[in-house]
Amino acid sequence: MRIADVLRAKGSAVATIDPDRPVSELLRTLAEHNVGAIVVVGPAGVAGIVSERDVVRHLHAVGADLLSSPVSSIMTADVHTCSPSDAVDDLTVVMTERRFRHVPVVSDGELVGIVSIGDVVKSRIGQLEQSQDQLQAYIAQG
Repeated sequence: MRIADVLRAKGSAVATIDPDRPVSELLRTLAEHNVGAIVVVGPAGVAGIVSERDVVRHLHAVGADLLSSPVSSIMTADVHTCSPSDAVDDLTVVMTERRFRHVPVVSDGELVGIVSIGDVVKSRIGQLEQSQDQLQAYIAQG
């Protein structure tokens, strides 16, 4: 199974924010879209990613002044991305080893989706259920 298959099932909508917007707007966008991470997009494309955990950690360190700070001050700029043609199993390994929960999907330099660890697990469960159904049908025929 490929990342493109996951995006077909879940959709390709991605919540994004400009790196110069304040963290307060980031929080509003997280809540409005009911997501755990937002991709930061600047003029050159994907500039970073910010998760709820990033906000909490920085809020603890800085305090309420963080809310008026730019998103760029708390984003992870070294973003691991994947492509629609990547294998879900390969991305699962990377997400587990590097402890990523969200990975933007980029094709030809353009943001085309985002995959969460929940999306990956859901697709894997679907694959296992399909295999189980096929085995049961095979055994029933025999």
